[in-house]
Amino acid sequence: MLRCLVQRACSLPGGGEKGDKPSDPVASLTFRGVKKRTKVIKNNVNPVWNEGFEWDLKGIPLDQKAALHVVVKDHETMGRNRFLGEAHVPLQDVLASPHLAASFNAPLLDAKRQNTGASLILQVSYMPPPGAAPFFPPPAPLEPSPMPTELDTITDTAGEEEGEDQLGTGDEAEPSSGPAAPDQPSLPKKPPLHPVHGTKRRKSTSKKLLSNKPQDFQIRVRIIEGRQLPGVNIKPVVKVTAAGQTKRTRIRKGNGPHFDETFFLNVFESPMELFDEPIFLTVFDSRSLRTDSVIGEFRVDVGTIYAEPMDDAILDGVRQIFGFDSNKKNLVDPFVEVTFAGKMLCSKVLEKSANPQWNQSITLPAMFPSMCEKMRIRVIDWDRVTHNDIVGTSHLCMSRISAPGGELEDESPALAKLPKASDIDDGLGFLPTFGPCFINLYGSPREFTGFPDPYEELNMGKGEGVAYRGRLLVELETKLVDHVEQKVEDIPADDILLVEKYLRRRKFCLFAAFYSATMLQDVDDAIQFEVSIGNYGNKFDSTCLPLASTTQFSRAVFDGCQYYYLPWGNVKPVVVLSSYWEDISHRTDVQNLLCGAADRLEGNLELVHRALKAKCSAIDLDTLVARLIDEIIVDCSQPLVDVTRKPSSTHLDHYLYRFRTTNLRQIAQAALRLKHEDADLQMVLDQAEDWLSRLRSMAEEPQNSLPDIVIWMLQGDRRVAYSRVPAREVLYSRTGPDCCGKNCGKLQTIFLKIPQEEAMGPKIPAQIRVQLWFGLAVDEKEFNKSAEGRLSVFAETYENQTKLALVGNWGTSGLTYPKYSDVTGKIKLPKDSFRPSAGWAWAGEWFVSPEKTLLYDVDAGHMSFVEEAFENQVRLPGGQWIHMAEAYTDVNGEKVLPKDEIECPPGWKWEDPEWDTDLNRAVDEKGWEYGITIPPDHKPKAWVPAEKMYHTNRRRRWVRLRRRDLTQMEALKKHRQEELEGEGWEYASLFGWKFHLKYRKTDSFRRRRWRRRMEPLEQTGAAAVFALEGALGGVTDDKSDDGKSVSTLNFGVNRPTISCIFDYGNRYHLRCYIYQARDLMAMDKDSFSDPYAIVSFLHQSQKTVVAKNTLNPTWDQTLIFYEIEIFGDPQSVASSPPCVVVEIYDHDTYGADEFMGRCICRPSLEHTPRLSWHPVLRGHRNAGELLAAFELIQREKPAIHHIPGFEVRDFSQSLTSPLAFPSLSLLQSADLDLPYPPPQREPNIYMVPQGIKPVLQRTAIEILAWGLRNVKSYQLSSVTSPSLLVECGGEMVQSCVIRNLKKNPNFDVSVLFMEVCLPREDLYCPPISVKVIDNRPFGRKPVVGQCTIRSLEEFYWDPYAEEAGFAATHLDDVSLTPRDDILIEIDDKEPLLHAQEEELIDWWSKLHASTGEREKCGSYLEKGFDTLKVFETELENVEDYGGLSDFCHTFKLYRGKTQDANEDPTVVGEFKGSFKIYPLPDDPAVPVPPRQFHQLPARGPQECLVRVYIIRAFDLQPKDLNGKCDPYVKISVGKKSINDQDHYIPCTLEPVFGKMFELTCTLPLEKDLKVSLYDYDLLSKDEKIGETTIDLENRFLSRFGARCGLPQTYCVSGPNQWRDQLRPTQLLHLFSLNHNCKAPVCKSDRIIFRDQAYSLSAFEDGKPPNPHLGPVEERLALYALQKQGLVPEHVETRRLYSPLQPDIEQGKLQMWVDLFPKSLGAPGPPFNVTPRKAKRFFLRCIVWNAKDVLLDDLSITGEKMSDIYVKGWMAGYEENKQKTDVHYRSMGGEGNFNWRFVFPFDYLPAEQVCYVAKKEHFWSLDKTENKVAPRLVLQVWDNDKFSFDDYLGSIQLDLNSMLKPAKTAEKCSLDVLDDPARLVSLFEQKTVKGWWPCVAEEGGERIIAGKLEMTLEIINEQEQDERPAGLGRDEPNMNPKLEDPKRPETSFLWFTSPYKTLKYILWRRFKWVFLIVLVLFILLLFLGIFIYAFPNYAAMKLVKPFS
Repeated sequence: MLRCLVQRACSLPGGGEKGDKPSDPVASLTFRGVKKRTKVIKNNVNPVWNEGFEWDLKGIPLDQKAALHVVVKDHETMGRNRFLGEAHVPLQDVLASPHLAASFNAPLLDAKRQNTGASLILQVSYMPPPGAAPFFPPPAPLEPSPMPTELDTITDTAGEEEGEDQLGTGDEAEPSSGPAAPDQPSLPKKPPLHPVHGTKRRKSTSKKLLSNKPQDFQIRVRIIEGRQLPGVNIKPVVKVTAAGQTKRTRIRKGNGPHFDETFFLNVFESPMELFDEPIFLTVFDSRSLRTDSVIGEFRVDVGTIYAEPMDDAILDGVRQIFGFDSNKKNLVDPFVEVTFAGKMLCSKVLEKSANPQWNQSITLPAMFPSMCEKMRIRVIDWDRVTHNDIVGTSHLCMSRISAPGGELEDESPALAKLPKASDIDDGLGFLPTFGPCFINLYGSPREFTGFPDPYEELNMGKGEGVAYRGRLLVELETKLVDHVEQKVEDIPADDILLVEKYLRRRKFCLFAAFYSATMLQDVDDAIQFEVSIGNYGNKFDSTCLPLASTTQFSRAVFDGCQYYYLPWGNVKPVVVLSSYWEDISHRTDVQNLLCGAADRLEGNLELVHRALKAKCSAIDLDTLVARLIDEIIVDCSQPLVDVTRKPSSTHLDHYLYRFRTTNLRQIAQAALRLKHEDADLQMVLDQAEDWLSRLRSMAEEPQNSLPDIVIWMLQGDRRVAYSRVPAREVLYSRTGPDCCGKNCGKLQTIFLKIPQEEAMGPKIPAQIRVQLWFGLAVDEKEFNKSAEGRLSVFAETYENQTKLALVGNWGTSGLTYPKYSDVTGKIKLPKDSFRPSAGWAWAGEWFVSPEKTLLYDVDAGHMSFVEEAFENQVRLPGGQWIHMAEAYTDVNGEKVLPKDEIECPPGWKWEDPEWDTDLNRAVDEKGWEYGITIPPDHKPKAWVPAEKMYHTNRRRRWVRLRRRDLTQMEALKKHRQEELEGEGWEYASLFGWKFHLKYRKTDSFRRRRWRRRMEPLEQTGAAAVFALEGALGGVTDDKSDDGKSVSTLNFGVNRPTISCIFDYGNRYHLRCYIYQARDLMAMDKDSFSDPYAIVSFLHQSQKTVVAKNTLNPTWDQTLIFYEIEIFGDPQSVASSPPCVVVEIYDHDTYGADEFMGRCICRPSLEHTPRLSWHPVLRGHRNAGELLAAFELIQREKPAIHHIPGFEVRDFSQSLTSPLAFPSLSLLQSADLDLPYPPPQREPNIYMVPQGIKPVLQRTAIEILAWGLRNVKSYQLSSVTSPSLLVECGGEMVQSCVIRNLKKNPNFDVSVLFMEVCLPREDLYCPPISVKVIDNRPFGRKPVVGQCTIRSLEEFYWDPYAEEAGFAATHLDDVSLTPRDDILIEIDDKEPLLHAQEEELIDWWSKLHASTGEREKCGSYLEKGFDTLKVFETELENVEDYGGLSDFCHTFKLYRGKTQDANEDPTVVGEFKGSFKIYPLPDDPAVPVPPRQFHQLPARGPQECLVRVYIIRAFDLQPKDLNGKCDPYVKISVGKKSINDQDHYIPCTLEPVFGKMFELTCTLPLEKDLKVSLYDYDLLSKDEKIGETTIDLENRFLSRFGARCGLPQTYCVSGPNQWRDQLRPTQLLHLFSLNHNCKAPVCKSDRIIFRDQAYSLSAFEDGKPPNPHLGPVEERLALYALQKQGLVPEHVETRRLYSPLQPDIEQGKLQMWVDLFPKSLGAPGPPFNVTPRKAKRFFLRCIVWNAKDVLLDDLSITGEKMSDIYVKGWMAGYEENKQKTDVHYRSMGGEGNFNWRFVFPFDYLPAEQVCYVAKKEHFWSLDKTENKVAPRLVLQVWDNDKFSFDDYLGSIQLDLNSMLKPAKTAEKCSLDVLDDPARLVSLFEQKTVKGWWPCVAEEGGERIIAGKLEMTLEIINEQEQDERPAGLGRDEPNMNPKLEDPKRPETSFLWFTSPYKTLKYILWRRFKWVFLIVLVLFILLLFLGIFIYAFPNYAAMKLVKPFS
């Protein structure tokens, strides 16, 4: 995106003919041919446009030569626009700027390119396309950096490697030539900075892998308030942006705005993508339209919020250095993209480089502290034409590379001696730092094709990468600075040298021996395994030398039951690899040490938990806990490797070393304290869990530069499945055994995974047992300790012959391949070209040895096999069908014998008499399928069943079944012997086709494999295997006789065939005791499954019988694996035996059996193992449990084997061995060293033997089948006549049929009884299965629902236990139906109304008193009135009331097949019932215990009155655009509903409803009460906010009295009047009857019930007298009831849920329900919960005088003065501002007003708040209601006529706690403001008069701005009418009457009073001046007259003309 802001132009030429009039300029801007135009500015030669334009660059980045062309013209209405000038703006400066923005002052040129004197001012900014590398100007040329070899020399001479091991052999150094040793990048490093301490963060916990599956999320952002926002007179607004959605708050005023708005952003996204998204919180000044409108911004990761994380110490500057070692393809143009906290920067692009060196540092600014956890580093391949390809992605987690410090809980004296890095904390904190260290990149496999990569998402970091993609050298450091710019710059050459010491590589050796590969499925090609680490060993990677990284190809053999396996026998394939990596043993040693400690602690914790579950004795528990503590002390006391002495250690290593040692010391000390203290067991366990999480987080090593070892399974050339093994787990360490990897040199079982498969699916690709050893080459001798068997290497060559058609003899004439060659036939390998490697010697001569595993026929292992042949015909289009030349082929089109010539092989017999056409496929009625051949193909690509004219080919499949003939085994052996006499030749029709052993007529090529074995010399031992790779060098070229060029190697170019050969294997016998399973998934439509189990152990598998129609099958079957050979040391087999995999399938008559789940179990080598429950998993989801045990027995005699090369006649034995045909092993008789076989139920079906099977006991199960509820229809028709079938332990019982489910859904006979044999131990108990059957016409009885009650523990019952008390009773009957023996009187007296009861006492007072809001409840508590219980959850979730399911539980009924593994099954109804399980005596003669379910309540329908009290809701989800909603209540029960839409509450998320709804219902038909909240909308449909459902029947039947809560006192009047139908005495009587206890005994002042006396004094002494209390006996009965654990009077808080987002809470609703059966009469009066109504009050404020007001003006005569007036308003009523008149010209700060303000306001006395309702905007439909404190604001102002008035000072008075006034102005000072004793309530005082100070600020300090004398008076509405008063001094001017103020005569406005201005301003000030001027004027006048008249007068006197 390119943006341009055209600001203005200057000095444009004029318009008109002569340029005399101003022009009308318009500018047009052109970029890449796209033109934009500004608006026209009329008559202006200096136009200001301020217009912005954008150009979409369509993904093409800016180049250096890009320019913007601007033309300015004079707009003409008629004719063409006149040209004024143009400018070319080059955009090079934009690219060079770090912000990618620049300002230009461009001169305008005329048509002759001359400067016109005008200029154009504009700003240009550039946003590069995603992934585009920004351009930076080329730096000044530096000195050429030295070559890597030179650098090595410099490094070595500098002596930086002195600390390294100098014992290396010649192989230790990395080879300096060849593609396996890519040039070592010389990489940069900046001198380290010392991070600042003192940042805080919680301990990081180990994080779970994030799911890739999209889910519903809701992001909730609550903006509460802002503080100290900069700016004057601002109007801030907050913008929230997250996951592509933006929300804005309302605009508020001031620097400390209060928003309190919540935003809900609903997202459907995968956690992996969503959690890295930032949330931006930006604050704008809404008044400003300029770019400076942003006040500030904050961002945080979604994942950080989800994990409730730490207060992060974060990046300010990030410094990075990159180097990359990926051998992707030679045409990679890589650049690095770094993303953190929403900011992204890219390095430069290096073209055509697989080992790029960027040597750049990237600086990213970030606010501190930030809350963004992950920094993403991505390597991208830049593409000129198409989109960029991602090479790999890695993340740096800030919590792993920084620490907050302050983590030590307490400092013991030992810790106090530690050197402190900082005085602020414990010195363990450090800012994010990393490296220099390599980061490994993983992603999709490295094979490059032109097709789209199916695993491309793996390169983006989504999911586990399946292959190594390269590595990146990175250093990161954090600096705290005042200001930093985002920039990318080159690193100086000197800094680059500093990083060399981290790059020294050493040679590592990897050994892998494959012991078995089993559980293979869908095998259609030969299989091999590849082992690689980094690029080393990747067979498809041409950049590395060919290593012995793959096993030989083998064909799989069927195990006779389910799976295939690779028949390796006693010759195990071995893979050996050398590779070169940095030695990071100082990190891996510590990591393995900590992981080992964590594993031991976890194992010990598990033992303790298991002992707790098994209820072991206290002594055993103490022993286990003591062992746990001792081991953790030992583990945490081990010294860690001191990294401070390692030259290659980084700053992060030092920080982590200090952090870990201190933490370990602290854990050890805490454990020691626990050991010596007598600590509580739970405390020890909690502490141990904390230690475990700390150890796990400490064991994470962020700087792990060793890549993982990747094992791939290949079928042909296809990669099928993989596994990644962290290198450290198999790494050898010389430091000690604890520092070695946990599986180093040990045999381990690995389940391979399919790429991008998150959890194990229905098919396991393979299970392999492999031994891995990885270590430095200098330690290779240590491998000898781990080696098993005899390591052998085979030299191998193939002898090839052909047969010419005419001659007919086999020979080499006409052979197009070498006589001796490799397996491909391309490379010449004569026998004499082989020489043994160093450390090896020949063992024997050359011998013929066919590759057995590739020659197994497809029928190997099968007991029956379908032989097939395809008959083929061709034609010209439209012609006749004729037979092809190759009339019969296999499915792939390869030629086979005609079907009639195919013979039955020896050892088999035909089952079908004749060949038959296969019609069970997509074919026509004769079995043909049709296709068309399109050249250059030789056969059709696809086949269809319908014939068309254009088809040219057709084929049909002939099949014939054969079965193994066990009587012909001798003949089979003889046949195999004959085959071998053919000297081991393999035949094929053509080279490259599949080889077979028996010669066929069509064969024209044969070959045989010659091998010669080498063994290591004794002095080298097994480690000599690592020296083999040296023999892979020396390729020599020579010319053979025929002139063709061949290559010979001194040791096969075939990767060497290394094998581990065992002379003998250990024989084992496995018994699998499969007893039962529970809670399996329903896979059939009838809601059940037909499960059977397949048990797989190594290369054998067996099936159990099928259990029909059950989810809780009891198989009771022992599967016996008679003969199993396991190679390796018996001790290692005993410590980690191979896994037993049990897979459960659903048997289907039609179609394939469906996978139900799998569990992986470990066999026990103990005799008679115990059965235990194993979890059955389907993907990530729990799919049930399996009760089983597995016993592995070692046989006495081992199985002896041959050594290849010494026994040539081995082939027949191996092909007829039990390994090839496992089923044959069943024929062998059981040996004497085995235990007796278990008893058989049927032939070959063994039961679980008695010692292992659970001990059974006669048990009674009583079933209370109360009824069915909400049953959904089945197969489109409703369920009308259901009955119940209960099954348990192989027994079943059926209930009666409900005749009409709609009229009465309860069973007529409620109690069922069954006797079963159940295990004595609860652990082994089978579940109870309940099926609901609908009895339909024509005898149809479908299962319409089922449920499994898994945990029977809560239903166990002691039938003889005396009822010790109500708390101990479990399931007794609670009946509210009146019986004949209960006398019920309803109290019909009129309640006593106390007129004098204060109106402030209401139900809300009770609520506020109960929640602790004492300021809102007035004198309620002082009067001793009741409080109620406010439950923070639903009543049924309160622990004390057992889910209100004490009489009967509610079990959900499910139906149908589980469609998706992640979907919950469909709920189709509910079963109401319960169970009581108790043992029966073993002797049938002993009488059975009495029945437990008796005295049941009436089963018929009950009509009830329901009162629903809806109090208030909060935290509701906003539904309107303004972030609020307009909620109202809707209540429904059955078909009745109440809609309260008319009374919706506008614009709120916390509505107060205060409503009581009354309706009737019939239980149990209408048992579900639904309370919904809806959002009212005027135009659209009302939207549901959320709903909650209450089961009324459970409350009705519950023993806890949940239908009506018990109040604290029995009152017959007042606010707490009794509301139940029964009085307390009646309730107590009923309670005693229902619980079979004695009736209460009443005395005058006490009551005795259940041997407990309750006296009045104990309950009522010390409480204020309550005038409303009822009779004494009722009060006593109530106190007795309260001690029985019944539900008290309460308000419950119910969560609301929406069906659209069923798992996300939509808000909470406070409410309660009272339930009254109509049969008990009328209930008491309901509570009045109507919300308190605000009352109208009036505040009369008379401002009498002001004094000492600041003088703010100067008069024209220079005097200080002010024109004072007072302004006032009530907070929340700003629109009713009132002003006094102006006291003009106050010279001394006095003001006289006598002015009355009258402020009406609505006030809630009980809550002491004002209630304000007003519209937010003029277009708002409804008023928004708010509650504010009653606050009077008064301000003193200076009036100005010709400018804004000046503010002088103010005072705010809270009318509830108001400042007491001073009596005189002299006593009124600032001190009174800070005196808390001077606070009074105006509502209590009614009237207050005095002086109050007004305050202003000057220089940051408070000063008095004036003093006001006022009278404040509060009156209510009635008094306002009785004693009226006008505003100001207007009429009615009374109460009191205000006289005009006696202001001095000097107080006037000069503008309107000229006389007073003269009198009081001019005359008073300048009186003498006026008089002197007047006298002077008269004197001057006389003088003038005298001068004027004197000459004339004198002349006349002298001349005297008249005389």
